Amino acid sequence: MNKKVLVTGADGQLGSEIKELVDFGNSEFRAKDFKFFFTDKKNLDITDTKAVWNFIKKQEIDLIINCAAYTAVDKAESEPELADLINHHAVGALAKIVKDRQMAMVHISTDYVFDGKNYRPYLETDDVAPQSIYGATKLLGERTMQAINPARSIIIRTSWVYSSYGANFVKNMLRLGNEREEIAVIFDQVGTPTYAKDLAETILKIIDNKIFNTQKSVEIYHYSNEGVSSWYDFAKEVFKMSEIECRIKPIETKEYSRSAVRPYYTILNKSKIKRSFGLKIPYWKDSLEVCLKNITKRKQDV
Repeated sequence: MNKKVLVTGADGQLGSEIKELVDFGNSEFRAKDFKFFFTDKKNLDITDTKAVWNFIKKQEIDLIINCAAYTAVDKAESEPELADLINHHAVGALAKIVKDRQMAMVHISTDYVFDGKNYRPYLETDDVAPQSIYGATKLLGERTMQAINPARSIIIRTSWVYSSYGANFVKNMLRLGNEREEIAVIFDQVGTPTYAKDLAETILKIIDNKIFNTQKSVEIYHYSNEGVSSWYDFAKEVFKMSEIECRIKPIETKEYSRSAVRPYYTILNKSKIKRSFGLKIPYWKDSLEVCLKNITKRKQDV
């Protein structure tokens, strides 16, 4: 019998990459053992608990991959109730359904649960101290899920996500680089870019792993690509690989006014997820090169 999987937020970067892998194949994933249902806000709003419950019951869902989230970091400062509803309360409602029906769940969280003042890559057990409404609501979602504690469920914290789908830093740099002679990019925030396709492949490997299916409580894992970068370095690499001649001026965070506070340092230690599931994670520059080729291909196919 096929395991039935609900992917929420399927029109976002990660959800779109999961769908592409499922639709077009991934040699390491036994797609024939799963049946996927891809939903977005238009056809299944995760804040509508009754609708979610009815959908799950009707389709006899076994596993939820929750990619849905309120991710507008600055806008969340002026819409805290909506951010809290999506990132916190809706996650709790999903976790309760998962526990009641003895399902499994993969929930995506963020490096923004940390204050960015660490001196070494963050472990899953390190103290959390979000500096923004977005980070605070994502942390509340984590804690609510842990308190409900649906077995066979995990939380994956990730960082600096980009993709050939949706709006993101890479696409923004490509646009600005072709429009302007010079742009300013922050150099004093350090982390690691995450290609959403790599994370999507990781999630598919995990849900097909015996360790995931025998867990007794919610586990937290960190995932990003390998390596370290600043936003400035990231932009420089985008331009170099794309042969864009636009100049980049490095600036400090304080020179760029934004509503929400960003953590200065959010490099994630990925030892736990690599050890637990036998993963080999690509270097961020290698993945960026793949993504840029996919962006070009997608433009040519339109």
